[in-house]
Amino acid sequence: RHDQGQQDQEDDHCQPDEAQDEHEPDSRPAARAEAARKFLARPVLGLSQAQQRSILDETLAVMGAPEFAPLFAAGSRAEVPVAGVVEGAKGPEAISGQVDRLAVEDDRVLIVDYKTNRPPPEREADVPPVYLRQMAAYRALLAEIYPERCIDCFLLWTDGPRLMHISPARLAAHAP
Repeated sequence: RHDQGQQDQEDDHCQPDEAQDEHEPDSRPAARAEAARKFLARPVLGLSQAQQRSILDETLAVMGAPEFAPLFAAGSRAEVPVAGVVEGAKGPEAISGQVDRLAVEDDRVLIVDYKTNRPPPEREADVPPVYLRQMAAYRALLAEIYPERCIDCFLLWTDGPRLMHISPARLAAHAP
């Protein structure tokens, strides 16, 4: 069982890493672009050339942005299924989901969920509660798996793109 009060105390030292230049993406940009082009051109998708280009540009902007490098560094994973039981305010609660992007570092875990809202909210206070509940549930579950690490949660708004850190205090208010 994970003690939420202990997590809140540990979160005091958890700050988003502003110095992320040391991280390198885990695949070459040219190879990434070519793989994406081939994927988007598949007839089964029924995408026009303009749609393919728009999706490709947005995707490559996200994956190529230096500030997002830790999310795509060697060892990070996409579409990670997570499931388990955490102690919630009303007792044990089962959680099951899929983390869009997960990066486990020596001292922290980065949880990222991609959102395509247009336009995206400008402020953390304007994030829809359903997204906050989702991220709080993932955070609670991963805190059980990685109790000694800071759990940082982000929403990556693809329109921009823009990475929004969701504070531990806001997530605690939506915890299971």
